[in-house]
Amino acid sequence: MKYDIVLFGGSGYTGKEVIKYLAKAAQTESFTWAVAGRSESKLQSALSNAGNARNEDLSKIPIIIADTSDQASLESMARSARVVLNCVGPYRFFGQQVVSACVKEGAHHLDISGEPQYLEKMQLQYHAEALEKKVFVIGACGFDSIPSDLGQMHLTHNMEGDVNDIEVYLKVVTPAGVPGPAINFATFQSAVHGFANAHELKPLRKALFPEKLPKTEPKLQKRAVIHKSEVVGDYCLPFPGSDRTVMMRTQRQRYHVDGERPAQVGCYLQVTSYMYALITIFCGAVFGLLASFSFGRYLLQRFPGFFSFGAVSKEGPSQEMIEETNFVMTLVGHGWPTKATSSAPSRTVTVTVSGRNIGYGSTCECIVQAALVLLQEKDRMPGVGGGVFTPGYAFKDTSLVERLTKNEVIFTAKKVDQK
Repeated sequence: MKYDIVLFGGSGYTGKEVIKYLAKAAQTESFTWAVAGRSESKLQSALSNAGNARNEDLSKIPIIIADTSDQASLESMARSARVVLNCVGPYRFFGQQVVSACVKEGAHHLDISGEPQYLEKMQLQYHAEALEKKVFVIGACGFDSIPSDLGQMHLTHNMEGDVNDIEVYLKVVTPAGVPGPAINFATFQSAVHGFANAHELKPLRKALFPEKLPKTEPKLQKRAVIHKSEVVGDYCLPFPGSDRTVMMRTQRQRYHVDGERPAQVGCYLQVTSYMYALITIFCGAVFGLLASFSFGRYLLQRFPGFFSFGAVSKEGPSQEMIEETNFVMTLVGHGWPTKATSSAPSRTVTVTVSGRNIGYGSTCECIVQAALVLLQEKDRMPGVGGGVFTPGYAFKDTSLVERLTKNEVIFTAKKVDQK
């Protein structure tokens, strides 16, 4: 039997949450689904716990045994799926095997990676074959980076003409008075290896993008490392996540494939005070230093709680911390209501994306809704029905913004014309 959706990694920390969102979607959408992983008993337990949380019997959901150390099992899983949702990370170690199996066997592949090296390597190595096989491989389909990347495309649609620049401001709100970690260990581990291997990006990008983007004017204003933003009213500092890298890949695809004018992009993290900004930079510097050599990486992964000041735990965040950690992302774009002119940008578009449960609610909603759009609106997606794409570029002409807004990942847009 071929299932519409197969969730790989259903017994993992995020996968357990994705099960709940698949079950919720199945109440109103018509699709078949199964869960996959290496342990039948753990998958049964994950289904049971998700069913109890939803007051629903999920015991009849099919289980597929698949393991990243057994390529044949991954290929068998891919043959049984129209779309594979891959929630097994870090993707640096476990992602390519699944992508390879999906492309070979003709299953679309979505993941929630925020790892630039992995994402760009998959585009370099599999785009041509995915095009030929009419298979979509779309990474970063969780909080990294649907809000920012699809947000910039929503901004572009509302601009109506060319966009000159986009600045993104992320505000994360954690619940006051709730003890314990806020970040799962696998996410932290991905960041450790991402920093450690950042040197891989330059040659990878040179191979992936041999042609430089054209310089555009007016040039995006360069912000101080710590600056008080007149847009969001908070102190801000550069955001080290994958959002900008994903957004720029979308801009490259728009330029190289569609012939559109690329926009300049800057991404920032909002913090509550100048002192907190200094502390954040100091912690980031210590993290980057330790991640740069093997013993430092050992220490970070052996004692994540100590080196993150309690923010990371191998046990993961509590349910209360998960449910009450929310986000607001503000994207501000300047451009024109028509094609770019020699005059200064005449329109400002502000897109706000907000959601609850940043890592395990909004992320789960994003990947599940993306999978349903892929199943139902493939004819509105780019290429010839396949290829390796960013989520913003892949879903720019679909109903994903509207679907997410109906499911508590809310996109709003406001435009102002300068007189």
